[in-house]
Amino acid sequence: MRGVGFLLRLAVALAAAAAAGVEARFVVEKNSLMVTSPTSLRGRHDSAIGNFGVPQYGGSMAGTVVYPKDNADACDTFDGERRFRAKPGALPNFLLIDRGNCLFAKKVWNAQNAGASAVLVVDDKDEPLITMDLPREDDEAAKYIQNITIPSALIDKKFGEQLKKSVRDGEMVNVNLDWREAVPHPDDRVEYELWTNSNDECGPKCDMLMNFLKEFKGAAQLLEKGGYSQFTPHYITWYCPQAFVVSKQCKSQCINHGRYCAPDPEQDFSTGYEGKDVVVENLRQLCVFKVASESKKPWIWWDYVTDFHIRCPMKDKKYNKKCAETVIKSLGLDVKKVDKCMGDPNADSDNPLLKMEQDAQIGKGSRGDVTILPTLVVNNRQYRGKLERKAVLKAVCAGFEETTEPNVCLSDDIETNECLNDNGGCWQDKAANVTACRDTFRGRVCECPTFNGVQFKGDGYSNCEPAGPGKCLINHGGCWHETRNGQTFSACQESGNGKCQCPAGFRGDGVKKCEDIDECKEKKACHCPECNCRNTWGDYECTCSGDLLYIKEHDTCISKTAVQAKAAWAAVWGILIVLVVVAAGSYVVYKYRLRSYMDSEIRAIMAQYMPLDSQGEVPNHSHDEEHH
Repeated sequence: MRGVGFLLRLAVALAAAAAAGVEARFVVEKNSLMVTSPTSLRGRHDSAIGNFGVPQYGGSMAGTVVYPKDNADACDTFDGERRFRAKPGALPNFLLIDRGNCLFAKKVWNAQNAGASAVLVVDDKDEPLITMDLPREDDEAAKYIQNITIPSALIDKKFGEQLKKSVRDGEMVNVNLDWREAVPHPDDRVEYELWTNSNDECGPKCDMLMNFLKEFKGAAQLLEKGGYSQFTPHYITWYCPQAFVVSKQCKSQCINHGRYCAPDPEQDFSTGYEGKDVVVENLRQLCVFKVASESKKPWIWWDYVTDFHIRCPMKDKKYNKKCAETVIKSLGLDVKKVDKCMGDPNADSDNPLLKMEQDAQIGKGSRGDVTILPTLVVNNRQYRGKLERKAVLKAVCAGFEETTEPNVCLSDDIETNECLNDNGGCWQDKAANVTACRDTFRGRVCECPTFNGVQFKGDGYSNCEPAGPGKCLINHGGCWHETRNGQTFSACQESGNGKCQCPAGFRGDGVKKCEDIDECKEKKACHCPECNCRNTWGDYECTCSGDLLYIKEHDTCISKTAVQAKAAWAAVWGILIVLVVVAAGSYVVYKYRLRSYMDSEIRAIMAQYMPLDSQGEVPNHSHDEEHH
């Protein structure tokens, strides 16, 4: 099935080119390369900017050309740690390498790891300059492209051979790469567009695109709100050749009877989402931009695409209309207007927006045809390089006339203040003054906060609930609560299983409602014949007829006389018990003191007639006298 999908995509792509009635045109974006030494090579040359890495748009970079004696094509890793890293105080090294034998991205990756600051690839054919790019989806190259941070360029064969000869002859070859004219900068407003896709399951390329949208959102919205830029999103859309319209493949990948198509997300027609699901969501995102622009807030598109990716991913099986409409409502847009804009995807007729997208794919002026996803175009020049926030912002800012750059081009630490407008579409509790919206220089984020030491948990968009100790202090933990006549009842419990449970005297789910139980009506109290029951808020009250009193513990009525008599007898018995206790205590004290007194008297009398153990022997003086 994957082979069939590939053939269909190829047929669709060819059909799109044929439909345009012109030959597909790919424009090579160039920058200037100036040789400053040796004198024999001094002059300006063109080089083709690589479609990966980080070109220094709006700036220039000087360096010394180095040509390796071995591994000249850089298809293998270089020996030695950071072999081409420049010494402190010296110009950066630009590694000159040969084309061929492996992917451009792999060459530049190996050069970067060896310490090179830039790469110049020498063409192996006498031909006009081409853009270094990926000829196909390649998982191996994807891992290189994501991590390449140095600029690279392709130079023609003749010029490259001249540079190599000078380096071999021992001459110092210094060059200057200049990107200042790579992006036109005629005035104080930049017009740029991004060709993107709502599919989030196409591997590293989709991950890179989604991360870029989230990272660049803040800067894009600041530029748009300040009137410094005019941004337009686009979506590549193909059509199915007439011969294949009734095929299973076209029906699963296209809408409007084969007019607008997208490849199957998983490249497998037997599982997951279909290509037509992607086309429909692409169309919805175009309509979100259209409706937002009509309300003078085109920057809301950035919020929608990032929120949709977070809340409605394919992997969670939420990539659908229901989830999309939830995001649209949270951003304050009219769902009905978006639906009307989208039209009927099953109609056998053209869709105005998607037809415009197909027409816009054809290059005009200095811009080539758009055939690669994603593609960024700044002032009608295709951006070449890594789709990364700082690199793209540098390219966009290079499109301003000198001295007219806005502050967002000069500082990263500018907050977007999106939370001031409808709370940024995030969750909030106005009663407790708690919000999940947080402004950053990358745009607003919806994250459940920590407030007064209490952590909130949830998705940050539709709900955040307090969790853990102290949660009942914050709006009663999101549980039901109500106050009447100064008395408050709450279903929030700090201990237990953490669930909202109605308090005693109430029943319900504990979250949305707890109803007061009518103990009187349900015969749960005041069962005695003489009892009169009256329901109260969260409790009940029983009274008795006549001079009877209600005893709640026994659920019965007894007469006041009986109660008084019982109270009197209770008092008598209490007094008697106290007297008995006092008498018993006095008797014990009396017996103890009398016994102590008798013991002391007896010991004194006996001590006169015989020594006690505790006394010494009494000397007998009369006996001593008889011996004198």
